[in-house]
Amino acid sequence: MGSSNRLFNRQKTVHEIFGGGFVAEVILWRRKNATVGILLVALASWVVFGRSGYTLLSLVSSVLLLLLTILFLWAKSAAILNRPSPPLPELHLSEEMVNEVAAFIRTHLNALLSVSQDIALGKDTNLFFQVAGYLLLISIVGGLADFLTLGYTSLLIILTIPALYERYQDFIDKYVETVCKKSQQLYVNFDMQCIGRIRKWILEKQKLS
Repeated sequence: MGSSNRLFNRQKTVHEIFGGGFVAEVILWRRKNATVGILLVALASWVVFGRSGYTLLSLVSSVLLLLLTILFLWAKSAAILNRPSPPLPELHLSEEMVNEVAAFIRTHLNALLSVSQDIALGKDTNLFFQVAGYLLLISIVGGLADFLTLGYTSLLIILTIPALYERYQDFIDKYVETVCKKSQQLYVNFDMQCIGRIRKWILEKQKLS
């Protein structure tokens, strides 16, 4: 499908829109192990914090204490009994991964700051109403669910909707294009039949007056 037929006439692929790096690959399920791991960790966190009453600080402290105690006792006993030490993976973040995540965050933060500046300076009225509508929607949804549930639901949407769209984007783009054309036709008919009559009635009243 050509770029002119894509949703919003975009020139970039979905992978490029999300930065084209490690973050994009995780969101689009190109690194399934990482994506599934994030979902499982998020689900476990939601169950633990939402159901058991644990706080983040108490849970992290308890888990780290238990883990460090087990590893410490394992290492000490292995040294006494001449056994191998506990097999630990190399705890290291690659520079490439850190740079990709930082670049992704920086790009979106700069875009957010640019939008905020345009709104604060009154440069884009339509953008102001769009952002106000989104914030109002978030406020309403936030009142219906707690922060943890909202965060998990948002993460689930981020890790499913873009991947599904990338897989079925040709079908979705055609469907959305058809819906937009029909909506435009309905608006034109409504404008001609209803708004046109109102304008005609107002003009007649003005002539009579």
